[in-house]
Amino acid sequence: MTPTRMSRLETAIRIVLEFNEAFNHRDIQGMMQLISKDCIFESADPAPDGTMYAGEEAITCYWQDQFRQSPQTHIDIEEIFSTGFRCIMRWKSNWVDPVGTNMHIRGVDIFKVKDGSICEQFSYAKG
Repeated sequence: MTPTRMSRLETAIRIVLEFNEAFNHRDIQGMMQLISKDCIFESADPAPDGTMYAGEEAITCYWQDQFRQSPQTHIDIEEIFSTGFRCIMRWKSNWVDPVGTNMHIRGVDIFKVKDGSICEQFSYAKG
């Protein structure tokens, strides 16, 4: 593997790990610093096709709403790997519902990292 290809793999994984860390701290500003201004984000909800959000403002509003609805949500990475500009993360999301029940869902996110920023994120969830 060439040094350039290796650095792209490492960069994509590093950026996605930083994004997930900011997510787990509900640091929306930190998350937004890792995405491009024209990022495309496709949520897993509602099934079966999710919802597409384009641009920093729409994605920021999405995460604000999500954290308001589920302030204790936490993502555990089960597996992460990169194939160049793409980074695939298998995860388990844990949260507490309004009546205090511990809940979780599993899924996969596919990221595209370009020029040091996440420019695409597609989320898929089981269930």
